[in-house]
Amino acid sequence: MLLTHITTEGERWDQLAWQYYGDAHRYLPIVQANPHVPITAALPAGLILAIPLLEQVAVTEDLPPWMR
Repeated sequence: MLLTHITTEGERWDQLAWQYYGDAHRYLPIVQANPHVPITAALPAGLILAIPLLEQVAVTEDLPPWMR
């Protein structure tokens, strides 16, 4: 399943990853879902991007703190 996001001037890939996934480093799935968009530091306004939904990792006590 995909969500749709319309960019505003100056948004960045890492900001989108933070907004949708809570992790700025997980921007690669968004980039890969939008091969029509050039990879630039800042995005222009008005682009329609597909935002893939990612599986959530179950939080358990067995995981180290950085994976919770």
